[in-house]
Amino acid sequence: MRFILAAALALTPLLAADKESKTRLDESAAVFSEIMETPDKGIPQQMLENENAHCIIIVPALKTAAFLVGAKYGKGYLSCRNKGAEGWSAPATIRIEGGSVGFQIGSSETDLIMLAMNARGADKLLSSKFTLCVDGSIAAGAAGRTATAQTDAQMHAEILSWSRSQWIFAGVALEGATLRQDADSNAALYGKTIDNREIVTSGVAVPEAAEKLLGLLNRYSWHERKEITEQQ
Repeated sequence: MRFILAAALALTPLLAADKESKTRLDESAAVFSEIMETPDKGIPQQMLENENAHCIIIVPALKTAAFLVGAKYGKGYLSCRNKGAEGWSAPATIRIEGGSVGFQIGSSETDLIMLAMNARGADKLLSSKFTLCVDGSIAAGAAGRTATAQTDAQMHAEILSWSRSQWIFAGVALEGATLRQDADSNAALYGKTIDNREIVTSGVAVPEAAEKLLGLLNRYSWHERKEITEQQ
C-alpha cells in the first residue's frame, strides 16, 4: 500500500507537467493558426514557404510585467525543417526570461513568433542560452500576407520576429531577454532527458500532443503546398 501511494505521489508532478505541455502545445497551434488565417496582417506566406526559414519559435502569451524595471517570461516551442526530408521536426521546449530596464508601468500578454532565416540564426536558437537583440541579428518581420522583407535589416537579419497583442500586430521589446531550452518540460513531453538540438536534428518522433501544431506547420510549408497543387 505504501509503495502504491509513493508511486502515485511520484507520478503526480509528471502527469501535471504532461498536461501543461499538451495545453501549451494546443495554445501554440491556435496562435499560429489564427495568425496565418489573418487576411492582411501577420506572417507573410512566402516567409514560411521559403526553405531558408530554417526554424520557427512560437510563444503563446509571453507575459510582460513592469514597475520601472521590465520583465518578461514565457514558454513555447521550437521546430526546425527536417534535413533531407519533408516537413518539420518534433518540437523542443524553450523559455524566454528577462527584459529591459526603463521607465514602464503595467502588464500585458503577447503572442510571439520568430523565424530563423539562415543556418546561423538556427544555431543561435538551438544554443543552450541565447540573449536576444544583442548583436542586431533579430529584426521585426514584415507584416501582411503578401509583404516582403523590403529593408536591409529585414533582408539580412538572421532571425525575424512577429508579435500580436490583443489582435494588434506590433513590435515587442526583446532587448536583454534570454532564450533557453527547458529541460524539465522536454523530459515531461518525451519521457526522458533530451536537449533541444537532439530533438530537432535526430529524427525524434512527434509526440501525439504535438500533432496538431506540426500538422499546421506542414500545411503552410512549401512542400505541403506544392503537393496539394500537384494533386489538383
